[in-house]
Amino acid sequence: MAKKAGQKRYYDYSLVFAVIFLTAFGLLMIYSSSSYMAQIDPKTADAAYYLKRQGMIAILGFVFMIIVSKIDYHWTLKWAGIMYAMSYVLMILVSLIGREVNGKKRWLGVGPLSFQPTEFAKLALILFLTVFIVNMGKKINTIQGVLIAFLVDIPIAGLVAKNNLSSGIIVGSLVFVMTFVVSRLYWFHLLLGGLAAGAVAGAVPLAHVLLNMKILQPYQLSRILVWQNPADYPQDGGFQVLQGLYAIGSGGIMGKGLGESIQKMGFVPEAQNDMIFAIICEELGLFGAVSLILVFMFMIYRFVVIANSAPDLYGTCLVTGVMAQIAVQVILNIAVVTNTIPNTGITLPFVSYGGTSVLFLMVEIGLVLSVANRIKMDV
Repeated sequence: MAKKAGQKRYYDYSLVFAVIFLTAFGLLMIYSSSSYMAQIDPKTADAAYYLKRQGMIAILGFVFMIIVSKIDYHWTLKWAGIMYAMSYVLMILVSLIGREVNGKKRWLGVGPLSFQPTEFAKLALILFLTVFIVNMGKKINTIQGVLIAFLVDIPIAGLVAKNNLSSGIIVGSLVFVMTFVVSRLYWFHLLLGGLAAGAVAGAVPLAHVLLNMKILQPYQLSRILVWQNPADYPQDGGFQVLQGLYAIGSGGIMGKGLGESIQKMGFVPEAQNDMIFAIICEELGLFGAVSLILVFMFMIYRFVVIANSAPDLYGTCLVTGVMAQIAVQVILNIAVVTNTIPNTGITLPFVSYGGTSVLFLMVEIGLVLSVANRIKMDV
């Protein structure tokens, strides 16, 4: 469709710059947190091993982001049903023949390549929920409509949570946030939020019940026990938590300086992954941690602006879904590192080491930019 005279397409360069900054900062911190262990590990024997791998995938992801941003998101949404079905297939496959790492089957491998199907499932669910919620029309303003939307989410959330509880929580939160934004049943969502808060408060007795029902795994129960009293498990499950807290506390206001972390030298296992925020706090202090959080808040602000200005409800729901995933993932990661919630093993978006995560996050940002690019501005 030709553009009308006096109008131009909008492109959110502020969001692009935020993504570039977070990715570049992540590469810097990945090198800082992993160089020592990567150099002495005979399997890698290269201080820049993790930096090189993440850098290559980040560049590839950035290219995908630009390509996806130029594609009409309505065309992408046509594939939502197929992608949603594929997510079930992939999650079942990873449970059956997935590559086991640290006792958990989270990876599917094809030759030398491997990826985490949970990241694909997050993207597929965002697309499918967007189409499903919009097609429901006014029914989404009823309790029955909201519950139906939750029923669409629960099966895939259960499959994801089986191998990765933190990702299961993120997948479950997508439908909550998306229906909260679209539906008028605010009181119902507040009630659900209160129930979730109550579940966290009564985590230990609830965990034992779920364990007896074989919904919760024994290692997940141990994480809850460690969360309550990490000092009681200094050489077991509480080791990583305690070392992370030592890193945060020793950083002070301005930190020890970039590259000066002590905890990354084998005290915090795989510091470039889930616990990278602790290393950021140790090296850059409270100032660096707050600055990073502010950048994430700016990114969320740009999502809100784009969602409010989207040309249709499809665009609003799509951007809301991406915003929900990134916001919840940031909150969960920081909460885990600070021992506010049990350790669930979740990466910090764009910052932690993880090729699959950054690749799919870039694709999701591309979808958000696609929505932004359909916003018409008068000139």
